[in-house]
Amino acid sequence: MIIVDNENKGQIQQILNIIKVASLAFPAIALLQYSSKHPDFLSTITHEVLIITILMIILVIYILWIFVQSRIPNSSPVKRLIDPIISMSIALLSIIMTGSYTSNYKFLFIFVILFTSIECSRTLSMIVSALSAVIILTVDLVFAPRADVNVFFESDIVLACVFMIIAWMVGYYDDIRRKHIASLKNLVNIDGLTGLYNHRFFYDFLATQTRLCKERGEPLSLLFIDIDNFKYYNDIYGHQKGDEVLRILSTLLVESLPHNAFIARYGGEEFAVILPAIDEKEAVAEAEKVRLAVQAYPFAGQESLPGECLTISVGVSTYPSKAKSEAELIKGADDACYRAKFLCKNRVESYFSILDELHFESEIISQIKTFIAIINAKDKYTYRHVERVVFYCNLLASQLALTEEDRRNLIYSAYLHDIGKINIEENILIKSDPLTPEEWRILQQHPQLAVDIIRTIPSFDVVQPIILHHHERYDGTGYPDRLRGEEIHPLARLLTVVDAFDAMTSIRPYQKTRTYTQAMEELRRCSGTQFDPDAVEAFCQCVAAHNSIGGDRCDKVFLPYPPKDSDA
Repeated sequence: MIIVDNENKGQIQQILNIIKVASLAFPAIALLQYSSKHPDFLSTITHEVLIITILMIILVIYILWIFVQSRIPNSSPVKRLIDPIISMSIALLSIIMTGSYTSNYKFLFIFVILFTSIECSRTLSMIVSALSAVIILTVDLVFAPRADVNVFFESDIVLACVFMIIAWMVGYYDDIRRKHIASLKNLVNIDGLTGLYNHRFFYDFLATQTRLCKERGEPLSLLFIDIDNFKYYNDIYGHQKGDEVLRILSTLLVESLPHNAFIARYGGEEFAVILPAIDEKEAVAEAEKVRLAVQAYPFAGQESLPGECLTISVGVSTYPSKAKSEAELIKGADDACYRAKFLCKNRVESYFSILDELHFESEIISQIKTFIAIINAKDKYTYRHVERVVFYCNLLASQLALTEEDRRNLIYSAYLHDIGKINIEENILIKSDPLTPEEWRILQQHPQLAVDIIRTIPSFDVVQPIILHHHERYDGTGYPDRLRGEEIHPLARLLTVVDAFDAMTSIRPYQKTRTYTQAMEELRRCSGTQFDPDAVEAFCQCVAAHNSIGGDRCDKVFLPYPPKDSDA
């Protein structure tokens, strides 16, 4: 659409240039004709010299005309007045030089009216046509001989009416053309189901708003909104009912958010909201307002959903406080939305990074973020798994009151423990069927592969044994070194419990997902064989403590609210 629009503008500009050249050429022709009929007119100049002089004057005027236009900013209202002023001046001068009230070239004002009607608004073109009419009629009144009947004035009244009709017709046609182009743009930019802006236009608008907010020194907030349990709703009631939910939610967003909010349908059940000049605190308040409006709306059939209510999860990120670019802003809002769904759904989450919160060494943080980006590009499941394991490890470190050094090393290890998977074939990582013995042998190499990757970075030397041994078992039957009990690094024993818990409670295509209650029972069942008993007890206490804080909605809970066993 942008390419077509640019071609359209280019063709219109060519027409305007032709009209401008014609508005210069016709006065030249008029001057030559007038001089040939009146030998005494410019008698000191030969006919050939006159032609060359006129052509040179036309060329100079045209160059100056274009130069003056190029020096005026497009946003300036003066720019649109330059063409009418220059053209009307040339037309008036031509008329005066070719006999004033007797001139046959009063039609030259038509060129002015034409390109004004095409290039400017219909209002301005009507004003220009009225001025043109006033000019030719004034010339008739001022220069024509006094008589009872001014025949020149009478005949030029018709010409003045023609000016007005041309301005109105061309301007009206151009208005229709502009509205048609605008409607075509809307068809390209609007989502057909919800009437909101679509995914493609969202990126264009975000780029523009980010640039403007940077120039103005203003914040810019982005909300990512995801409907909770929407697939479940579609499976029960069908896609037509699901489409109706999307339309209702679109209306609720428009009614609940500020008038300057840009709202787009980002994906299937995902929406994006851009809030210019709104900081994080205000954005969270707006998001909470939307969440409450959706929660209160009586959607048809919502009693069949978990919690008997259709809800949304919202992620918030803000430029420039939490993101330095468009890509970081989108990633931050997406991560925050994921965290909101991960924590217990029906909540608003602001983006934050544990790495940034803990103020670790900037060089190491940069290296870890690079590794995270690589994991994300290779395997989305592993990336999300790492995010959750880091989150749990941070809470467990607080629960155990670890030293700052142990806390840092545990979180470093959590971020990097699966980095070795980037050297494993993608078809093994994303395989939906159970792994073969050979594939399982390859996958078991990932702790050693991770250590091989970070071995060249001295800052990570201390975390190498934690990463290498996070799949060792307490009874000595793990891998890769079959270490037993106290031989395993204490932080590796903690990481093993967290890693196993998240694996059990995550949706995996080749295994049954367990509830949190079932997962903790399994941890306790394997305590002393696969897991360190102290690590298991500490983690279970951590889960229990944090899940008892926030009540039904988990407002203050930093772990997922335990689902019912029947939901597994």
